[in-house]
Amino acid sequence: MGRTPFIAVEGPIGVGKTSLAKKIASQFEYTLLKEIVEENPFLGKFYDDIEEWSFQTEMFFLCNRYKQLEDIEKKYLACDKPVVSDYHISKNLIFAERTLKEEQYDKYVQIYDILTQDMPRPNMIVYLHASLDTLLDRIRMRGRKVEQNIQASYLEQLSADYDLFMEKFEKENPDIPVIRFNGDDLDFIKHQDDLDYMIQTIENHFEKGEVIK
Repeated sequence: MGRTPFIAVEGPIGVGKTSLAKKIASQFEYTLLKEIVEENPFLGKFYDDIEEWSFQTEMFFLCNRYKQLEDIEKKYLACDKPVVSDYHISKNLIFAERTLKEEQYDKYVQIYDILTQDMPRPNMIVYLHASLDTLLDRIRMRGRKVEQNIQASYLEQLSADYDLFMEKFEKENPDIPVIRFNGDDLDFIKHQDDLDYMIQTIENHFEKGEVIK
């Protein structure tokens, strides 16, 4: 019937990826994989000076996400245990292309390709997107110290990059359904009806056989 379910929740900073991934994990009794964010020792410096600290920041994320996915493959997916993640490693290319100099980016892509060639691919992407005002509000609300210096211009550009990346992803991966939710219209934290709608939409894809349960 297909591979063991591996759902990746994606979207720009502050949109609610981790919160939604937790809800999905609880609903379907999946293992939850959370990305390493605040443990990155370069992240605070990165938001203060993107050009100076971008390569160190992106390499840290790449190596740690590679290790996480390697562990998930061995301990869960290979044992037919479904997983939902609040990211997928392909997101690294969005950030790297935006922040790295051309020479750095070329080297980064070479390393990325080597590390990810055998990594598990999700068989469903849940894509959360929202306006800049919504993202800024949610970043302020969650109050992560390392995110307090994020520039609105950077976040706005990142959101546009995500939209372009997801369009490209859908064209290049027609076998992986992408479910889109607008975070301006849906607040699954405050409103149970919104969460129920999102869960039902995901379940409908299960019923189509696009992802096995």
